[in-house]
Amino acid sequence: MKKKLFAVLLAGAMVVSTAACGGDDSSKGDASNGTGNADNADGGEEDGSDAANTAADNEGDSAGGGKLTVWAWDQTFNIKAMNLAAEQYKKDHPDFELEVIETSSDDCQTKLTTCANAGDYSTMPDIVLMQDNSYQKFLKSYPDAFTDLTDIGINWDDFATLKQSYSMADGKHYGVPYDNGVCAAFYRTDILEEAGYSMDDMKDITWSKFIEIGQAVREKTGKYLLTSEATGGDVIMLMIQSCGANFVDENGKAFITDNEIASKCVDLYTEMIEKDVVKLVNNWDEYVKTVTDGEAAGIVNGNWMNGTLVGIEDQKGLWQITTIPKVDDVESATNYANNGGSSWYITANCQNMDLAKDFLLSTFGSSTEFYDTILPETSGIACYLPAGESTVYNEPVEFYGGQPIYSTLVEYSSHIPEFTKTPYHYEAREAVNTAIINITNGTAKEDALKEAQETLEFKMTE
Repeated sequence: MKKKLFAVLLAGAMVVSTAACGGDDSSKGDASNGTGNADNADGGEEDGSDAANTAADNEGDSAGGGKLTVWAWDQTFNIKAMNLAAEQYKKDHPDFELEVIETSSDDCQTKLTTCANAGDYSTMPDIVLMQDNSYQKFLKSYPDAFTDLTDIGINWDDFATLKQSYSMADGKHYGVPYDNGVCAAFYRTDILEEAGYSMDDMKDITWSKFIEIGQAVREKTGKYLLTSEATGGDVIMLMIQSCGANFVDENGKAFITDNEIASKCVDLYTEMIEKDVVKLVNNWDEYVKTVTDGEAAGIVNGNWMNGTLVGIEDQKGLWQITTIPKVDDVESATNYANNGGSSWYITANCQNMDLAKDFLLSTFGSSTEFYDTILPETSGIACYLPAGESTVYNEPVEFYGGQPIYSTLVEYSSHIPEFTKTPYHYEAREAVNTAIINITNGTAKEDALKEAQETLEFKMTE
């Protein structure tokens, strides 16, 4: 068993780069690699002067004319979607211009923090993309950095309640929902069939049933039913959040010990490890390799795994999706969860507020035509619920044996329960995941969860 190795891996520290607001930005927009990370780590005076020039150029412009600047990452997904939005908007607003400056997610957050601490947002763009699980921390710390979009004209009921809540505070909307993090269970139908199961057997099941099937699959095929990063924590987070619960309480305090739902989730996950239902790996590359090499028959994670799967040409037609398992004996448990996702925000430094609002409203905020356009170009699943009813979203997908997965995923997203958000999402995930690894290495569950509680409490004071 590789459990001891995983415990050692968890001791590694994450290094976070810092950046200076207003520094020289000679490498602005250059990507360091194909993953969407940018070489430049600072906001740059050039960005600020561009914004100032834009303000002068736009003075007196009506909504639809002028220029907007955007920070986002990932050329093939987020940046491509934003550029396609600009193309659509430009059809009715020929004077419109958009400049997207490739900026990694970490850099977006670092620059915002640095500028907020300096009390100067002048180097921020008009619009910025931020991850949903990170945003609450920034809204709580720097509420004056963002624009209230409640009255932008969006019909907020066209977006799932959970998705909206990631970018809300005190009943106000600060973000336009974009990247859908809805989860699904992805299964190799050929491996299931070899073990005597079908996709019907996997729909709307409990985690206990999943473990039972997983043991049979392992015995009959030598494959694992699930793969998971030992240091990731994705599975345990989606398990508890699928119950409308979290590792913090309604007052935002650490809530790991004396949390019955958390206890049940930890028991189920450790049971999967101990019974060899899940293959634990050390990093993302190994995670993907278990799938490409056919070691794992299933993935339970965000729908963004689709982008990885469809690239495995020799497995075309072998995969299908269904709902995720739900936690046993919890009244609030569901077969739906979210993991990841992002939204667009208009910063306090926006130089043409009317233009920025109208642009986001007309594209990401209300246009089925737009979401139909970006789906085949980016594989990005809409958070916009009406898009799920379109012809494009209901087309059969060859890779999934003709299953219309896109409309199915949008429908799943409408059922995800709300749960208490925390600015310390990643800290909670790390603390509980460490506890799980410690338990599998022999630490008493009570002691491991107590340590996780104390760790999270300490992180909340930093």
